[in-house]
Amino acid sequence: MTVPANPYRHHTHRLDLEDPSIREWAATVLLADPDQGIVLDRSAFYPGGGGQPPDQGVLLWGNVRTRIVGTRKGDDLYLLPAEGDPLPPAGTSVYGGLDNERRTSLMRTHSGLHVLSAIVLRDFGAPVTGGNMEPLIARMDFDLPDVPADFKQRVEHACNEVVQLNRQIDVRVLPREEALAIPNVIRTASDLLPPDVEMVRIVDINGIDIQADGGTHVASTAMIGRIAVTKMESKGRGFRRLRIRIQTAE
Repeated sequence: MTVPANPYRHHTHRLDLEDPSIREWAATVLLADPDQGIVLDRSAFYPGGGGQPPDQGVLLWGNVRTRIVGTRKGDDLYLLPAEGDPLPPAGTSVYGGLDNERRTSLMRTHSGLHVLSAIVLRDFGAPVTGGNMEPLIARMDFDLPDVPADFKQRVEHACNEVVQLNRQIDVRVLPREEALAIPNVIRTASDLLPPDVEMVRIVDINGIDIQADGGTHVASTAMIGRIAVTKMESKGRGFRRLRIRIQTAE
């Protein structure tokens, strides 16, 4: 079956990228389809990507609540309702709300991973080969053939030194050529920007790390909390996996 094209293509204004502190907002439904999902004119739901999972939350309309359990990227940002929940018709005014605990935990975790990758690159010269996160727990893989005996402890100590500096975390968008002129701005060992990307979103931890990234982050390193390196694993052929947990600052 051919799915009809969305007549409101590319109309969702991404509040999540504009201001990651937004948790509640008013919006209008542009499309509500049981197969595709719900499209809003304005949305703070992060759709997932770069290892960061999508947001969850609710849409309120009238006296009705529609739970949002995920997203789908297509020609627009489609919000996926919980099974059995009603769809607000196109044209309906809704009030969106994120699961604040989940989003904030993911922001802390994502910023913590940027600190981790910066430390391992700075101190051990190892690029990232992959990673994944859930709220307050994550893993990151590195191309690191030689590992000193105290590697895990050194990494954890250095990460938390950075956290305690309370460095500001800024986000800006640069033209592709300017962004790619920044050393190590693409942090993974193999990933490259798609050739059609003309503007690159940059996350800059002042004086510590700068890299291309599309996710959401806290405003300063102190907001991350404490980074605990809970485990190191060997993944063969010189690849190492570090698992971390984000804890409340002591």
